[in-house]
Amino acid sequence: MKTLRIATRQSALALWQAEHVAARLRALHADLHVDLVPMTTRGDQILDRPLAAIGGKGLFLKELEVALQEHRADIAVHSLKDVPMVLEPGFVLGAVLARADPADAFVSTRHARLDELPQGARVGTSSLRRQAQLRALRPDLEILDLRGNVNTRLAKLDDGHYEAIVLACAGLERLGLGARIRSRLDAPQWLSAVGQGAIAIECRAGDERSSELIAALEAPSTRRCTDAERAMSLALHGSCNVPIAGYAMETEHGLTLWGLVGDAANGNLIRAEASGLADAPAALGQQVATALRAQGADALLGSAKG
Repeated sequence: MKTLRIATRQSALALWQAEHVAARLRALHADLHVDLVPMTTRGDQILDRPLAAIGGKGLFLKELEVALQEHRADIAVHSLKDVPMVLEPGFVLGAVLARADPADAFVSTRHARLDELPQGARVGTSSLRRQAQLRALRPDLEILDLRGNVNTRLAKLDDGHYEAIVLACAGLERLGLGARIRSRLDAPQWLSAVGQGAIAIECRAGDERSSELIAALEAPSTRRCTDAERAMSLALHGSCNVPIAGYAMETEHGLTLWGLVGDAANGNLIRAEASGLADAPAALGQQVATALRAQGADALLGSAKG
């Protein structure tokens, strides 16, 4: 039998995603043996500081890419929202799977909606994007950092550290925790992280064997939408160090992309949207980035980086 090794983080959600990819591949290729290669990344190890302070979401990829480089693994499975806009040389995104629910989830033990929280309620999230939108909607809230895997975050909520927390709907649903979602925060009023809800498969550039094995997992519509979102973020020099959000959807007329740049300190938000051809997602992303810049996005982004 042929063997394919999947590098993955060791969190419950990452393992679910890797096993999901493995199951899809086994179903497609009867003669393929698929092994998981779990590992801990620096982003998983350092939990006492915000990601923006320790180098960003790329810290979730480095060890997995080293495993690919050293041929200890053939592909790596990621949440697309954790993948930097520009990959390290020698790597490509070989497939982007069909997107799950892209929305954020409002999670609370006592309150059903964000607008039902009492004055000054404590809300947990380390995402600058979420912080900016929370402050825009509810400037009275006390927003506190919250790192760790999904179950760790839920445990801190249940222990009373927060009145509410904000997580990704897709992650909760994949772990069988969809019942914890009290309400959805979704587009166009609330924008998710670029690529949120999509699973990406990374492989070595030029690895034709791996590329051929994963090719059938590609979801063209999700790829087009997330390419538009990532092109916008790239044009704005986006990372988890700055509060950028974007969501694209495909219609019968092409693609529509909503973009947002925010200020996590005071809740100032700049928004833009545009529609374009489905076969030109990068141009649409650049168009929305230009519209955001015309409204002063560079000043907000410069302030966040500073």
